[in-house]
Amino acid sequence: MDFYFLLFSLFFPRIVMLVYYFGFPEQYPANSVPTLADIGLGALFPRILVLIYIYQNMGYENIWFIAHLVVAVLAYLGGGRTANNRRSRSERN
Repeated sequence: MDFYFLLFSLFFPRIVMLVYYFGFPEQYPANSVPTLADIGLGALFPRILVLIYIYQNMGYENIWFIAHLVVAVLAYLGGGRTANNRRSRSERN
């Protein structure tokens, strides 16, 4: 897998997948995900799709897999400061 794909997909997974699919198709990660699942996961849960790509190409004992897994958990649990501020403001009202 391409280093830049792995790096930028930590922050912008959906955008990076679109850029690589249309701009650099030869560097798009090889995968065995069915086309409909590829489109659905890419639209709804792109971080999970990137995790699947990393697992299929590099395995789960890789630092990139661990980094993407940690970021995915933080993103889906709303671990950011902005999400917590929104929650606390809505609870006050």
